[in-house]
Amino acid sequence: MRIQHTTLLVITLAISTILAGCMGKIRYPTYYELQLPAPPYPPPGPEGRASVAVREFKSPAYLRQGPLVYRSSPEQIGFYDYHRWAADPRQFVTTAIVERLRASGKFAELTVYDGRSHADYIISGRLEKLEEVDFAGGVKVEVALSAQMTNVHTGTTVWSNSASDIEDVSQRNIPTVVNEMSKAMDHAIEKLLSSFPNSAIANAR
Repeated sequence: MRIQHTTLLVITLAISTILAGCMGKIRYPTYYELQLPAPPYPPPGPEGRASVAVREFKSPAYLRQGPLVYRSSPEQIGFYDYHRWAADPRQFVTTAIVERLRASGKFAELTVYDGRSHADYIISGRLEKLEEVDFAGGVKVEVALSAQMTNVHTGTTVWSNSASDIEDVSQRNIPTVVNEMSKAMDHAIEKLLSSFPNSAIANAR
């Protein structure tokens, strides 16, 4: 009986040691969010009479999974297991576009499309890229966007554009990568909206 008791004690201690080792190795993910400059306040009165609704931007499936993305070659996509976005990047881009356009004062009303909107124009877009690039010399980040605006009353596309931006990463760590992604996103949105219709087009019905 004593031998059996000793054996059981040894097994119990061994299991406890293994479990303690496993518990000590638990790693929890870190969450990040992009930071863009606040848009300026809109002018006192709206220039335009038309209303616009922005659909939630689409994206490739791999950008919707949560982890930050990196490319070690043009064909190979990798994911950081413990570094994730705090919010869906599609929602972030959509909100940023709405805020930038609202600040322009070109429209009487500007909202996120909810499927029941009676807006005069609908903007649809796509987040093409939001990733770290680890090839072709050094570490970089790339953001790419595309969008188009449709006149709801006529069904015609009155504007479309695409834009991208690449920023160098000076220090290879995730906070620096995210900071450069924020810059690239800001620049890409600015380029995308640089050709946006003027108030005369926005007033058209």
